[in-house]
Amino acid sequence: MKLDTFLPVAPESHFSIYNLPYGVFTPLAGGPTRVGVAIGNLVLDLALLQKTGFFAGTVLAETAVFSQPNLNAFIALGAAAWNRARTIIQTLLLRENPTLRDNISLRQRAFWPLSAVRLHMPVQISEYTDFYASKEHASNVGAIFGRETPLLENWLHLPIAYHGRASSIVMDGTPIRRPRGQRFDPDRGAPIFAPTAELDFELEIGFFVGPGNSLGQPIPIERAEEQIFGLVLLNDWSARDIQRWEYRPLGPFLGKNFATSISPWVVPLAALQPFRVPAPVQEPPPLPYLQSASRWTYDIHLEARLQTTQMTTAVPISRTNFRYLYWSMAQQIAHHTSNGCNLRAGDLLATGTISGPTPDSAGCLLELSWGGARPIALPGGETRAYLQNGDRLTLTGWCQGEGYRVGFGSLTGLIIA
Repeated sequence: MKLDTFLPVAPESHFSIYNLPYGVFTPLAGGPTRVGVAIGNLVLDLALLQKTGFFAGTVLAETAVFSQPNLNAFIALGAAAWNRARTIIQTLLLRENPTLRDNISLRQRAFWPLSAVRLHMPVQISEYTDFYASKEHASNVGAIFGRETPLLENWLHLPIAYHGRASSIVMDGTPIRRPRGQRFDPDRGAPIFAPTAELDFELEIGFFVGPGNSLGQPIPIERAEEQIFGLVLLNDWSARDIQRWEYRPLGPFLGKNFATSISPWVVPLAALQPFRVPAPVQEPPPLPYLQSASRWTYDIHLEARLQTTQMTTAVPISRTNFRYLYWSMAQQIAHHTSNGCNLRAGDLLATGTISGPTPDSAGCLLELSWGGARPIALPGGETRAYLQNGDRLTLTGWCQGEGYRVGFGSLTGLIIA
């Protein structure tokens, strides 16, 4: 169904009426932190709409979920409440609906220019799990590390993951300080403690869970998507040399937990439904608890852009797509809870690096430069095997509709010494 809004929204805007991502903001002019949705270059104040009675007669009116400093209370209400809120908000923004369109006084109070607000971490994240769901990425990493069989024996049978640190998840725009750690020095034949020489990005999508499950009660795969509130861009920064020295036998630790960045706007899963596409065929078939009657994924174009201190604009260094992921979000949730592990409202799960089938669709520098052996060429004669101080790395992504986009905005981190 074609939707049109009375607000001016450019066709290339990531925040169309088809999107309506949720975020948390404070007006620069002052006032409490509250929840809003992005539409074009504006933020619609949901706390004001709630106080004005627009959610009357729904569960949304029973508690002040939009007057909170995070989305957790709203996420905990579950899919029925999310869908009801989305319907009400989308209806209010339609061109033919005079409720907001013709109430100039209310519009002046309800809409804030994006330039007039400060965005905050959208969710209070208590737990964070990072998966390893891209077959292309896992295969490339195995080949770079010189394994005869790039994919380990278990990879095609279950979604591999590790638990990260929620405490070091940061917002878009937060500078990334180059971490120090133990790494092996081949010249000395021994480890040294020094700043990482192989700082990397990882192009990922994160998704917030809610309302979760009780301890001991797995989430069946057919009900897993009901638990996905929305998606964000995610960059799981990595110190490859530190990680390479430390990861055996228990996996990532200090090479990964120094910083993970997310974008501020949470795109509802409902906004992505028009962009569902068949998921990759899985061979061999996974065990029954990871099988579903229908296998879908989403057509989300993703890019990584790099700007060095010598460049005036950023250039794309990777173009890939969410649809390439071998293990779906539903499979990740089903496996995560299959042993009875309880997820909670606001938990963050991430896909792992998203890489595609071509060299320029790799989602990290480890792959793009093939472990540093083939540095990528940049304008002006510069090259990069890994990130240098002063580099600015930006992720972006969107679904392309007919004359509109459902996008994630951007996620930027500047590397500092």
